[in-house]
Amino acid sequence: MIIRDATAEDVPGILAIYNQVIATSTAIYIDDPVTLADRQAWFAARQANGYPVLVAAEGAEVLGYASYGIFRGPWPGFRYSVEHSVHIRDDQRGKGLGGLLMPPLIERAKAQGKHIMIGAIDADNAGSIRFHERFGFEISGHMKEVGFKFGRWLDLVWMQRTL
Repeated sequence: MIIRDATAEDVPGILAIYNQVIATSTAIYIDDPVTLADRQAWFAARQANGYPVLVAAEGAEVLGYASYGIFRGPWPGFRYSVEHSVHIRDDQRGKGLGGLLMPPLIERAKAQGKHIMIGAIDADNAGSIRFHERFGFEISGHMKEVGFKFGRWLDLVWMQRTL
């Protein structure tokens, strides 16, 4: 298993993980699966803007991925802040892949001169909150009932780390 930059050939594997997370968890506040064209456009935008997409891969098989992108849209005052995500294939969770993906993701952000890395995490996802705390993230906000999925209101926790 290696951590490397994703290629266009990895996008179907990234899509499978993304849709698995959508279907089975509140880690992503989306109700319906997305298409390959959607994830290809997302990947192309990441590349065009110089934002990394890293994969944990075994051969051609994508086991997990991590990325970051612009925080708060095109407003220039936020140009030194990025929002990240780390997603692991369901059958690979708990094996330390997230812990292998996060350090190089943080290093890429530092190398790009970013100042703050932000994570938006479902407040009930204690595992993700603990994971982020291990990497120096702190809770900076708690928004009540801002999401809705699986027939219930969801709270969102903002976590951030100064780079």
